[in-house]
Amino acid sequence: MLNRRTLVAALLVAPVAYPSQAGAANGGDWDKFIAGVKADARKLGIRQTTLDRAFAGVKMNQRVIDLDRRQPEFTLTWAQYRDRIVSAERISRGREAYRKHRPLMDAVCAKYRVPAAPILGIWGLESDYGRATGGFNVIEALATLTWEGRRATFFRSELMDALKILDAGDIAPERMIGSYAGAMGQGQFMPDSFLKFAVSWDGHGKRDLWSNYGDIFASIANYLAKSGYTDALPLSLALQLPAEFDATIAGHANRRPLAEWARLGVPVPSHLPATTLAAVILPGGEAFLAIHPNYLAIRRYNPSDFYALSVNLIGNAVTG
Repeated sequence: MLNRRTLVAALLVAPVAYPSQAGAANGGDWDKFIAGVKADARKLGIRQTTLDRAFAGVKMNQRVIDLDRRQPEFTLTWAQYRDRIVSAERISRGREAYRKHRPLMDAVCAKYRVPAAPILGIWGLESDYGRATGGFNVIEALATLTWEGRRATFFRSELMDALKILDAGDIAPERMIGSYAGAMGQGQFMPDSFLKFAVSWDGHGKRDLWSNYGDIFASIANYLAKSGYTDALPLSLALQLPAEFDATIAGHANRRPLAEWARLGVPVPSHLPATTLAAVILPGGEAFLAIHPNYLAIRRYNPSDFYALSVNLIGNAVTG
């Protein structure tokens, strides 16, 4: 899984105390641990019938632990990442998916005022347009990672959120399939993000991010819109910087008005307001102008410059 949202979130999430928390690292017993999880869930108002279905057949999954422990350091260069991710095959599949779903996508974009390009870019990166959504029982995966104990607080919170989703009836337990870390559906939402941003596009009352394309597109669009994305601005633009450009002032956090970048010799688009905030990104010898707040909205989805730039490259290639 290329996505690293769960790793960063695990470091940033505020500590939450659960009285019956007990992981394998502390000698916890699996059956007692599950009993404790169910007890805590009942205190949150989750129905016993939901818990019975959610945990039916659930066991400690060693494969989940192995994958979590063996995550490689992210050492790809920008050129390697771009060649692997922004591939001709992915773009071709994206164009076909866009043609197939164009009327629905247009309606979603009009409602949320988010362009199709970033939605398609995220959809393509997260699940290859629904071709790779993961094969793990989300409850089993999250329970296993909570029990294992290395990041128990984060994963226990996500487990409780997943149980809330099941209790609301959005998806049946047997259909709640995702990555080994619990990211779900074609947009790979963690349960917390599902509860905050997932929507029912046609008002059917269920938020189905696995097979309902209206819900999938609208939920990604809603995530971006609530993160500040606007269709009034682009996401990022390729640059040809002057030779004397000071690379120490690059980076997504160093945002400045376009007028200031222009004074520093950066070629900025004349059609954008001079007060528009932007940053210069320099991955592997290339240069991009990252337009805020759109760029930061993508980084909220996945806090990686490579990811944000690739969303834009794929989305523009698919829709262009």
